[in-house]
Amino acid sequence: MSNIAARLINWQEQHGRHHLPWQGTHDPYAIWLSEIMLQQTQVGTVIPYYQRFLRYFPDIPSLSQAPLDDILSLWSGLGYYSRARHLYQAACIIVRDYHGTFPKERELIQQLPGIGRSTAAAIMVFAYGHRSAILDGNVKRVFSRYFGIDGYPGKKKVQDQLWLKAEESLPNGNSKKCHQVYTQALMDLGATICTRHRPQCHDCPLRSDCVAFKEKRTDQLPTAKPRVSLPKKETIFLILLKQKKILLEKRPDTGIWGGLWCLPEIHLEEDIGAYCTQHFKTEVRPLFNFPPLNHTFTHFKLRIHPRLLRITSQIDTQQEGKIWIEPDEALDKAIPTPVRKLIKQYVHSDNSINNTESV
Repeated sequence: MSNIAARLINWQEQHGRHHLPWQGTHDPYAIWLSEIMLQQTQVGTVIPYYQRFLRYFPDIPSLSQAPLDDILSLWSGLGYYSRARHLYQAACIIVRDYHGTFPKERELIQQLPGIGRSTAAAIMVFAYGHRSAILDGNVKRVFSRYFGIDGYPGKKKVQDQLWLKAEESLPNGNSKKCHQVYTQALMDLGATICTRHRPQCHDCPLRSDCVAFKEKRTDQLPTAKPRVSLPKKETIFLILLKQKKILLEKRPDTGIWGGLWCLPEIHLEEDIGAYCTQHFKTEVRPLFNFPPLNHTFTHFKLRIHPRLLRITSQIDTQQEGKIWIEPDEALDKAIPTPVRKLIKQYVHSDNSINNTESV
């Protein structure tokens, strides 16, 4: 067994995490769900979503038969909604091609939507006890520091080095438990000890051989992503009121917030009154302008200008892809985080707005 593997296994059994809700199961569906939810999302945020999701969709067939809108609704607030769409697409493929049974071959798993090399390996390890190397964000950080690997891990050359070290560091033998404990140890060490900021090096079982620790470079490794100034965009969100209801529109299936319900969006230079007349066949009366709301995506920053408007003429409430809904009910729909914030802001200010209108 490699030196690093032996020390990590001993450390995990004493100091690792043992009570996460997806631990102690070999159900590939439950493991797959946890791995997808944990992509770019912290454990504490994931746990309630994971538990609720399994209550609604306890297996792959139930997930494949659910309306996508219900799946996105349960995912609402977790972000990176393409993960939920890929999860649904993969469930449908598993039911169609594998009779609802999660595949056991790594190559087949990796062909499913939303599953890359590291996620497929983690499923193979925890569900089937397979000897497979993983390389998620936490593990990249551990190996970058331990082996002293310079360069941004997102670059292919650096990532290839890390994969080589990940393969070389695997424990030998065919013990399923050994591979599972080792893999969990890597995840736990990165999440709790070898953290991005202020790593707890004196509690680390690998510190005696860690290049970054010995050279006092833990603040330099892994090499940070080259800074790129994110482009900025601006838009207007319309909060349209008809009595006590607001209007939501279904976003296209592809693109930002694909398949989610959203407030109507228009360009800054568009005339709001003309837009509402053309698209909703109604006249509106401005009520209130909420302060701008900033939201950051991976590739750009969005500044949202919310406009609160009252419908003042008859309107067709049966338009396809549009719903008039009570604000409290809207919060249970599949909506993006900025929309959720704006609806909550409107609910909080509703009384003062009504009082202003009555004056």
